[in-house]
Amino acid sequence: MLAEIAWTGAVQFEAKSGSGHTLRLDGPPAAGGQNGGPRPMELMLMGVGACASYDVVTILQRSRQDVQGCVARLEADRADEAPKVFTAIRLHFVVTGRGLSEAKVARAVSLSADKYCSASIMLKRGGVDITHTHEIVELNPTESGTDA
Repeated sequence: MLAEIAWTGAVQFEAKSGSGHTLRLDGPPAAGGQNGGPRPMELMLMGVGACASYDVVTILQRSRQDVQGCVARLEADRADEAPKVFTAIRLHFVVTGRGLSEAKVARAVSLSADKYCSASIMLKRGGVDITHTHEIVELNPTESGTDA
C-alpha cells in the first residue's frame, strides 16, 4: 500500500492514494486552516467507519440478508494533551432492510469488531476503547434504504 502527502500551503495537504485517488486535508482554522477539507484525525475516524461498514454490509450480503442501507455514526474522544490520540470511539450502525435477522446483524457487527476491521482492531490494540452498537430499521416493500 502506498500514499503520498504533498503540502499545498498554510496547513493544507493533498493526499494521493496508491490506487490513484486524491483528497485535500486541512488543519483547523485556529492553526491557519481554511476548512478546505477534513482534518487528519477526522479522516482517520472516517476510515474506521468505512472499514467497519464494509465488513458489516458484505457479511450481511453473504448471509443472504436483504440489506438496503447501512449508516455508521461515529463519536470519538481524544486526549486533552498532545499527542491528542483517540481514547474512545463509539460506532453505531443503522442497518436498513427487509426481514433482517437481529442475530445476523449482531454477528456481522461483532465479526467486524473482533476479526475483520483492521482499522478499528489496530486502534483497539493501541489502547483505544472501541464500542459497537446497532439498530435495525425495517423497510416496507416500497421503501428504499438509502435515507437511513
